[in-house]
Amino acid sequence: MTRLLHLDDDPDILEIGRISLEIGGAFDLVQCTNGPDAVRLAETFRPDVLLLDYMLPGMSGTQVYDAIRRIDGLEYAPVIFMTARVQSAEVDMLLATGAAGVISKPFDPVNLGSKIIEILASVDLPEKRLRA
Repeated sequence: MTRLLHLDDDPDILEIGRISLEIGGAFDLVQCTNGPDAVRLAETFRPDVLLLDYMLPGMSGTQVYDAIRRIDGLEYAPVIFMTARVQSAEVDMLLATGAAGVISKPFDPVNLGSKIIEILASVDLPEKRLRA
């Protein structure tokens, strides 16, 4: 089972994501609503993949990603950003951070898990730690 840390400041998005990702059974899921909590959870949960909201109050998704990449053993944990800002320049900027992919909001809850697996399958990971 793939450990996935999901960060979003919108409780409705978290609930829809939880239902969507738990139904498929491929993910061991932990969720949080802010950047500092995501960084703390990453240290103990040791996620295989990060699903991060891009626009967050206080600490942006890219700042969270940078902080998590500094945690020993999580340097190469793939990140997928979720955002309503999907203009090509913004998507290119997120991909330039090293992101594995970008999922647009609103997302299709029926296909969220398969979309994450599809993105991860297309990434050349230095370590194949995923258990999907």
